[in-house]
Amino acid sequence: MKRLALRTGIRWKISIAIAAVGALIAVALSLVVHNAAHVSMLDNAREVQLSQTLFAERMYDTTKETKLGTKINDPALPAPLRAKTKEGRRATLVDGGKVPVIWAAVPLGNGTVLSSHSRLAGGGTAIIDDLDRALLVGSAAVVVCGSALGILIGGQISRRLRKAAAAAGRVAQGHTDVRVGTAIGGVVRDETDELARAVDALTDALGERIEAERRVTADIAHELRTPVTGLVTAAELLPPGRPSELVRDRAQAIRTLVEDVLEVARLDSASERAELQEIALGEFVERRAGALDPEARVSVLRESWVSTDPRRLERILGNLLTNAKKHGGSPVEVSVEGRVLRVRDHGPGFPEALLREGPSRFRTGTSDRAGQGHGLGLTIAAGQARVLGARLTFRNAGADGTGGAVAVLWLPEHAPTTTGSFPAITLPDAT
Repeated sequence: MKRLALRTGIRWKISIAIAAVGALIAVALSLVVHNAAHVSMLDNAREVQLSQTLFAERMYDTTKETKLGTKINDPALPAPLRAKTKEGRRATLVDGGKVPVIWAAVPLGNGTVLSSHSRLAGGGTAIIDDLDRALLVGSAAVVVCGSALGILIGGQISRRLRKAAAAAGRVAQGHTDVRVGTAIGGVVRDETDELARAVDALTDALGERIEAERRVTADIAHELRTPVTGLVTAAELLPPGRPSELVRDRAQAIRTLVEDVLEVARLDSASERAELQEIALGEFVERRAGALDPEARVSVLRESWVSTDPRRLERILGNLLTNAKKHGGSPVEVSVEGRVLRVRDHGPGFPEALLREGPSRFRTGTSDRAGQGHGLGLTIAAGQARVLGARLTFRNAGADGTGGAVAVLWLPEHAPTTTGSFPAITLPDAT
């Protein structure tokens, strides 16, 4: 059975904890204060009752008459008091009840006992009731204030953690320049800052490793460029025939692979800049798509002028058409609607891994790579789209996802900045 998990925010956990501790402390202090006040009041009443009885004793010694409500050998005298007086001791006793009765007794000699009793004054019980109400109100105030304090403290910690999580999410998306410590900010330092420093250190290490791998890849591809060019040239000198044709095809495939790897390395370095021109997108796509794939069906639903890099846009279009032709099914349809460019085929659609994770280098979606490319086409297209500040999305058409693959390029409304990016704009969902 799946274990039921309750999810609550840290602010509420801290608030509940502080409120619970405050309630426990308030209840404990209330009980202590109530008991201390009750005992103090009873002790005071006993002292007053005994003082009154002793004064009556002195009057009895003089006048031989009982005064102030005292009695001689009162039959209602509680047994514990009678026992104390038999020992020749003065004593007091509180006969419990809702309204206690205070007794005082003193021995007179010859076995006689002078005693008096009175009920606790109503004012005493009223004072205790008022004290209880004050303690109850004070306890409630402590719980409410503790809850508010917990929400305030927990909210601050929760906001810092949420900012840290958002920054870490951006790092996970590839923005290695994001720093969690800067994102959370704040004057008060706590364990959140330690977490931020740890994540930032991890980000720096990850960035250094990625950059090192990029440099190694670029260096290897660059070093292979010269011998591969020589290999292609030598293959062209072979005598005509099927073996020579296979050698030339494989040499050209290696050359294409080396050039693609170099392009991916340049795109990963984020040093590429767009060379902008004003172009009519529909007309541009019609010409380039006709040259790249004469069999593709091109339709311009709505023309739009855009400021973009024609060379990079052609590269994206060419890679999308090549991918559709190699891995999809005919016919391949290209449509332009304003600033949106769509390329659709009628094959089996994109693999689930690509839809879930995006393009990945050297992953073609087929088990047999012979003659099917090296999985860099969509990676390059996505990288070039980033340079243009555009958005490239992938989905499968049809309700069951078997209506073919659809790649959608959203060109932005504004020219790119010097960093190769565009201001954040709200784009509609891919349809």
